[in-house]
Amino acid sequence: MVRKALKWSLLAVVTVAVTYPLTLLGVPSAALFAALVVGIALALTAWSPGPVPRVAGLGSQGVLGVYIGTMVHQDAVDALGPHWLIVIAVAVATLLLSVVCGALLAMHRDVTPLTGSLALVAGGASGLVAIARELGGDDRVVSVVQYLRVALVTASMPVVVTLVYHADRSRPATVTQTAGTQTDSAPWYLSVGMLIALVVVGAAVGKLVRLPGAGLLGPLALTVVLELTGLSFGLTVPVVLVQVGYAVIGWQAGLAFTRDSLRAVGRMLPTAIALIVVLGVVTAGLGVALARIAGLTPLEGYLATSPGGVYAVLATAVETGSNVTFVIAAQAVRILLMLFAAPLLARTMIRLARRRDRQSRPMTPASREPIRVAD
Repeated sequence: MVRKALKWSLLAVVTVAVTYPLTLLGVPSAALFAALVVGIALALTAWSPGPVPRVAGLGSQGVLGVYIGTMVHQDAVDALGPHWLIVIAVAVATLLLSVVCGALLAMHRDVTPLTGSLALVAGGASGLVAIARELGGDDRVVSVVQYLRVALVTASMPVVVTLVYHADRSRPATVTQTAGTQTDSAPWYLSVGMLIALVVVGAAVGKLVRLPGAGLLGPLALTVVLELTGLSFGLTVPVVLVQVGYAVIGWQAGLAFTRDSLRAVGRMLPTAIALIVVLGVVTAGLGVALARIAGLTPLEGYLATSPGGVYAVLATAVETGSNVTFVIAAQAVRILLMLFAAPLLARTMIRLARRRDRQSRPMTPASREPIRVAD
C-alpha cells in the first residue's frame, strides 16, 4: 500500500513539474500532454502505479464536460444570425471528412476502424480521449493522434495567418467583443457546488437514457442548457480542477501503454500526420466557402473552420480584429457536434462490424477488451 502511494505521488509530482514549463510555453492542454508523457514513461518501468481508478476517470469526465459546456453562451449563438445553417453544414462536412481520414488511418494494421475515426474526429480532443475506451476504441492511439492534431493546428496557425492571409494585427478587437465571455462569475463555492451537482445529476440522467459516454456528455448537455437559458449564474470551473481533470485523462491513456503498443503508435504516426495536414487543408477550403456565404473575411472563415486549437483561434481573432463572437460560436458548434456525434459513430461502426461478423484487429492484447471508465 505504501509503495503504491509512493508511485502515485511520484506520478503526480513529475506531472506537475512537466506541466508548469509547458504552460509557460503556451502548449495547449499542457496538463493532459504532460500526464500522457509521464504516464507512458512510468508505464514502461516498474514505477507504474497501475490503472486510474474508475471513479477518478468518471469524475474527470464530468469536470471536463461542465468546462466545455461553459464555453457556450447565448450571445455567441445569436451571433450566427441567419448563417447558422451553413455553419452547421460546415461542421457536418468536417465530421464526415474526419471519418474518411479515420478510415484511411485504419488501413494501418495497428489501428481499428473505430479507433481511427475517434482519433481523427476534429473537435473535443480531451473529451474524446476521456470516453474512447468506453466507446470501444483504443485511447492510447486516440490520445496521441488527437493531441498531435491540436498541436499541429496550433503551431501552424501563426504561419498560415501571416503568410497566407497577411493578417493585420494593428486593429485588435476590444475585450467586450470576445466570445460572449461573462463579466460576472459566481463565487467559487457556488461554482463548485453547481459543478458537483451537474456532474452527479448529468451522469445519472445520461446513464438513465443510455447515453454513451454519460459521464462526459450528461454534464455537458446540462451545462449547455443552463448557459443558453441564462440559469448558469456565472458558473465557472476552477482552473485547478480543470488541470486535474486533464491530468487524470492523460494518465488514463498513458498508464495503459506497453512497449509493443508504443512501437505500434510510432509506426502509424507518419500516416496520422499526413492525414492531419489533409484535414487542415480541406477545412481551410470550407472556410473559404463559409466566408463567401456569410460575408466574412477569408481570415475569419479560416479561423471559424479551423479543425482544432480553439484557444489559439480566440487569441488570433482578438489580435487581428476579427469577428470574434462569430468565430467562437462556429467553433463551439464544431466541438459540440463532434463530441455528441462520436458515440453515435461508434455505435454505428460496431453494429456494422457485427453484421459483417468480422472483428477488427486489436492494436495489442491489452486493448482487446475496452475498459469501461463510465457507464
